[in-house]
Amino acid sequence: MGAKAAKVGLVTLFSLAEGGYHAAQLPNRQQATRSSSARIVNLDVVVKPDTVKPQKAVEEVPEYMKSKRNMYPSKCDVMDQIEDFVQEQIDAGILLDQEKAWQPSDFLPDSQGPMEEWFDEIREIRKVHEEIPDDLLLVLIGDMVTEEALPTYLTLLNTLEGTDDPTGAVDTAWGRWSRQWTSEENRHGDLLNRYLYLGGRVNMRAIEQTIMRLISSGFDPDTRCDPYRGFIYTSFQERATKISHGNVGKLLGNCGDKWGAKICARIAGDEARHEKAYQMFVQRVLELDPDGAMISYADMMKKQIVMPAELMSDGRNPNLYNDFARVATDLNVYTGIDYADIMDHLNTFWKIDQVRVTAPEAVEAQEYLMKLPTRYRKLAERGQKTLAKNPREPIEWSWLNDRKC
Repeated sequence: MGAKAAKVGLVTLFSLAEGGYHAAQLPNRQQATRSSSARIVNLDVVVKPDTVKPQKAVEEVPEYMKSKRNMYPSKCDVMDQIEDFVQEQIDAGILLDQEKAWQPSDFLPDSQGPMEEWFDEIREIRKVHEEIPDDLLLVLIGDMVTEEALPTYLTLLNTLEGTDDPTGAVDTAWGRWSRQWTSEENRHGDLLNRYLYLGGRVNMRAIEQTIMRLISSGFDPDTRCDPYRGFIYTSFQERATKISHGNVGKLLGNCGDKWGAKICARIAGDEARHEKAYQMFVQRVLELDPDGAMISYADMMKKQIVMPAELMSDGRNPNLYNDFARVATDLNVYTGIDYADIMDHLNTFWKIDQVRVTAPEAVEAQEYLMKLPTRYRKLAERGQKTLAKNPREPIEWSWLNDRKC
C-alpha cells in the first residue's frame, strides 16, 4: 500500500520524488519578502505509510462444496441475495424447534404406558375404522403414499441451482432449509402409515409396495434445475397438500374418527407453514427479478402442476393415480376448482397485477396469469358436471384387500 497523500497538510506544496514526499521551494515572489539572512532550506517531509495489517487467509471452498450454477447463473445470484432472508425466516420460527416439535408418537397410543390402556386405545381406533367408508380410506391411503415418497422431493430440491445442498450437509441457509423442511415432512408419512396400520382395514403390504414403486419411478415436475420454477412449484404444491389433508380430516371427524381428524389437521398445519415460507421466497424473487420470475411462473402454469404421486403403481392397475384422483374429486377432497383457487391465491399473494415488468415476454406472461384462474375455473366447473353425469365404476383395490369401491 502507498502512503496516503491526505496525510500531507498542503498537498500543493509537495512533489513526489524518488518514492517519497519532498517539500518544493517557495515561489520567488515569496522569497523576495524574506530577509537577506533568511535561507531557504529544502525540507524532506516523509509521511509514514499506514501499518498494513496482514489479511486473513480466505479458505477457498472446494469445488465439490459449491452450489451448482451452470445453467442459471443470474438466477443463482438472486437466490444468493435471498439467502439472508431465508435464514431470518428460519430464526423467526418458520421451521419448528426440533426439541419441541410434535412427533408421530404424540398422536398414537403410548406403547410405553400400561399395556391394558394401550390395547384399549388400539381397540378404539380399530372400532372407529370400521365405520370409515372405503372411499375415504382410499383417499387417506393415497395422501399417505404421497407423503412417504419424500426422498424424491428432497432430490428435487437438490437439483435446483443456487439453492442445492452439494455435500448433503452444507452449512448455508438454503441447505439448512431443505434438510429441516425434509425432517418436518418426514413425520407426515410416518404418522399416517402407523395410523392406517393400527386401523386394521387396509392391506399394508400392498400399500408398502406402492410406496416402493413410487419412489423407484421418480418424480419430474418439470422444474429443469431452475430455482424460480422449483419454488413456484413448491408454493403451489404445499397449498394443495394442505387443502387435501384438511378436507380428509374434516371428513374423518364427521365419521366420528377423532384420532384421524386430529392427525390430518396437524399435518395440514405443517403444510400451511411450509406453503407460507415458499410463497415468501418467491415474493422476494419477484422483487429482485420481476421479469424473470413472471416468465417462470407463467411457464409453470402453462404446463400445469404435476401432482407428486402421479407415477404411483400397485403393480396391476395402470390407472391407479387417475382412479385415486377421481375418488378424491368425488369426495371434494381435492378438485379442479381447488386447482383454480390455488392459482388465484398465488396471484393475490404475490400481487401479480402490481408487479412492474418491462420485457415484452414478461408483460405477456403477466397478462396470461391474470386471466388464467377464471379460465381454468370455468373448465373445472364444466369438468365437474361431466363427472357428475358419469358415475365412477367400482373397481377392486389392492390397498383394500381387493374390496370393490
